[in-house]
Amino acid sequence: MGIYNRVMLKLSGEVFGGESGQGLDQKAIHRIANEARDIAAAGSELAIVIGAGNFLRGADTADLGIERGTADYMGMLATIINALALQSAIEAMGYPTRVLSSIEASQVVEPFIRRRALRHMEKGRIVILAGGTGNPYFTTDTAAALRATELECDILLKATKVDGIYTADPEKDPTAEKYDFLTFDEALNKRLRVMDATAFTLCRENNLPIMVYSLKTEGNSIRAIKGENVGTFVALEKPE
Repeated sequence: MGIYNRVMLKLSGEVFGGESGQGLDQKAIHRIANEARDIAAAGSELAIVIGAGNFLRGADTADLGIERGTADYMGMLATIINALALQSAIEAMGYPTRVLSSIEASQVVEPFIRRRALRHMEKGRIVILAGGTGNPYFTTDTAAALRATELECDILLKATKVDGIYTADPEKDPTAEKYDFLTFDEALNKRLRVMDATAFTLCRENNLPIMVYSLKTEGNSIRAIKGENVGTFVALEKPE
């Protein structure tokens, strides 16, 4: 078993779109399902929070004249699409999965109820959490931090297209340097945008460590739950 018994995996919507970051890419979803299966097979209880950037971006909706609150609800609905796609892929590998949503869509998913989610995890089911926090103006990163705290997870794994947190956007600035470790205060003071301030603050206040890493490297998730630093580790203080 890995050193982390209960894990929250945060997936950006873009990883579902493969190289383009748009729509649903079969190979990308299969790779994500493999990572989830490996975490569960290692013996860790697993919950997953999903973004929707492969379908909807805030800047795009602003250009269309859609106001922020409506755009956020559209994004919540899009996370359900991603969650159902991932559920199908994981269950095709033989692992029982449940999708719970913060917004009501009772014909296709269960409502998020904390005790129900915990019970599913205790029974060995992978729990996929859709619908963000259920409220506009909150990111899915904040949803991941909130649900990880509620479900008493040991670590929050943030899987992205980038292999950690950098001093600047590495795709735009070739001189950007990667951090191996950051405290929560450093991440907040440096205004590093890999996660929003609300998510960082929630994790800091509840002593929930974060590992930011790339999903492109196969097996990174399983190495992360075994304690390897496969990206950037964020915590109250540097581990010995």
